[in-house]
Amino acid sequence: MKHIFFLLLTIAMSISAAVPPTEKKPVTDEYHGVQVVDEYRWLEDGDSAAVQAWTAAQNQYSRAWLDSRADRSEIESKLKALYAQDTPSHTGLVARPGLLFALKFQPPKQQRLLVTLTSPNDLASEKIVLDPNEIEPKGQVAMDWFVPSPDGKLIAVCLSEHGSEDGTLHFYRTDTGEALPDQIKRVQYPTGGGSAAWTPDSKGIFYTRYPHAGERPEADLNFYQQIYFHELGAPVSSDEYSEGKDFPRIAEIELHTSDDGRWLLASVANGDGGEFSHHLRETKAGSPWRQITRHEDGIKEIDFSHDEAALYLRSVKGSPRGKLLRMATDGVLSTAKVIVPESDAVIEGFLLTANHLFIADMIGGPSRIRQLDLDGSHESIVPMPVASGIGGLLVMDERLLFRQTSFVAPAAWMLYDPAQTSVEKTALFNTSPVDFSDIEAVREFAISKDGTKVPINILRRKGTPLDGSNPALLYAYGGYGICMRPGFNFEHRLWFDRGGIYVVANIRGGGEYGEEWHLAGNLTKKQNVFDDFAACAEHLIQHGYTRADKLAVEGGSNGGLLMGAFLTQHPQLARAVVAHVGLYDMLRVELDPNGAFNVTEFGTVKDPAQFRALHAYSPFHQVKNGTPYPAVFFLAGETDGRVNPAHSRRMTAALQSATSSVNPVLARFSSASGHGMGTALSEKIAQKADVLAFLFDQLGMVKPSSP
Repeated sequence: MKHIFFLLLTIAMSISAAVPPTEKKPVTDEYHGVQVVDEYRWLEDGDSAAVQAWTAAQNQYSRAWLDSRADRSEIESKLKALYAQDTPSHTGLVARPGLLFALKFQPPKQQRLLVTLTSPNDLASEKIVLDPNEIEPKGQVAMDWFVPSPDGKLIAVCLSEHGSEDGTLHFYRTDTGEALPDQIKRVQYPTGGGSAAWTPDSKGIFYTRYPHAGERPEADLNFYQQIYFHELGAPVSSDEYSEGKDFPRIAEIELHTSDDGRWLLASVANGDGGEFSHHLRETKAGSPWRQITRHEDGIKEIDFSHDEAALYLRSVKGSPRGKLLRMATDGVLSTAKVIVPESDAVIEGFLLTANHLFIADMIGGPSRIRQLDLDGSHESIVPMPVASGIGGLLVMDERLLFRQTSFVAPAAWMLYDPAQTSVEKTALFNTSPVDFSDIEAVREFAISKDGTKVPINILRRKGTPLDGSNPALLYAYGGYGICMRPGFNFEHRLWFDRGGIYVVANIRGGGEYGEEWHLAGNLTKKQNVFDDFAACAEHLIQHGYTRADKLAVEGGSNGGLLMGAFLTQHPQLARAVVAHVGLYDMLRVELDPNGAFNVTEFGTVKDPAQFRALHAYSPFHQVKNGTPYPAVFFLAGETDGRVNPAHSRRMTAALQSATSSVNPVLARFSSASGHGMGTALSEKIAQKADVLAFLFDQLGMVKPSSP
């Protein structure tokens, strides 16, 4: 009997471990004379019962595999314990007279809180304005963004549910947290984002809005973002159209006012490719809009001088690393003068006070801040540690407040006083629940296929032997001009404790070396991104950090596309791949609402040359039957409005069918999250525990022995 019991148990386990079958229903498309067969088109319909059953089967299969890892539950318990010990962090700081507004992350709270402080050095003054966890205790309501009124007495907050980023604008009194009756729907969607800006009297607000049902065809309801005006207390139905009818279908609008609220600036992105136009008007009723830059002008950012007499413009026209221009507020672009020319550093952003100009520079990954006079003269460097990341710059009187990060130390808000030329840590800083004193960050350069030097930042325990035996995890993004800057993550302690090395690559497509670095990795040059990443993997192997069967790679969104391209182009170069919310079918991505915004970054199948480039690397179309693929773990959110989870469904099916290896191909589809923004803490921890359990298993990373 005992023998029969174990035999039946073995059979049951083998049945439960079987990969769920996926039916093939071939569909053929033709692009520029090329026929492309798609066997899994039917998995695009997420509302169909068949797709929902398939998704449930995949989740059950992956859940059984992950939960059978010996220490998966222990990993989750360890992560929960670390978060419970974590100190609160403050991000998104905004200054108003006598007040600082901030988003406060305070585990075990599922979502961030909106708080005020009178000073970054007076934590006792902190008051909660809004706690979304009280609206929905499971963490399914999140703040997309907020804008305080000029006097700081009111605050506009965009709220969305289930990680959808489909936002409604709400209004609250700062002192009491009381909600006003005004609510404006359709102000935010992940396609073009959303924004708002107050009038100087704090009685009205300009906001972005998507079409309502009936205003445009259903296919266009998440496009054609426009600007409207709302007077507090008035019916939303009476809100006035302001601007945007002539903006592109894929416009992404960001609103910004001058310090005194007189001027309103609309920055209008042409999708996600990095092109902007700018439109200006006075906020007083009846004022006309005036377009001051066009997409082809290469102006990335504009801000107002403290006295509103001048505009400062960050330009990449003929200067891919950036230069600063200045012109009169009522002037035209042709009259703008260069006040800060291009240098070896990339100008990421700038900030103005009454007497100073501060410039945030990127130097291939690390950051620095320059201080200049308003005419661009008398340059000096703000003192700070080397290899720092900088973000969140804002002005407090003449002082500069900014968030400093590094790979091996928690983030801290720093206050710089130009009068004293000193930088001091404020009371807004994090301490870590773990010790990183045994970890060092080294920076090396891989050589890509075309000879380009690509920076890689390697985090390792001091004294790590370079004998090829170390498990390594390589991470990158490579798109949209986004920079991978130094950042601290205490979760990595679990990785280091099992002998792991963690690596961040600054590959092309990002902005680490300016607009040239970005443009060398977009449209028909996207293959450079994948070549750079492969070169970084080969560098780690060639220099003894790891070997192919000890190497894992990870990325998300555009970085998920990177993972798909890497595993299909170099299936033998890594042992395991983790891809979050990724794009995999590059021929149909533009058919999704957010995919249309990506055409300016990736290209379109309507253009023959761009189609050829897309088809050549599209991961879904490069899956080859009989190939021994590495272990792969796809994660996707069912409410994702940025990347259709159908990409992950179809890529999972294709790989499970094609691979000739015994390595698992797993998928995790979460109904409680979207693209990652607004995901509840408990879901984030569960996802991280699954990823670590998968990687520890595949790389043979055993649990450290107790001290």
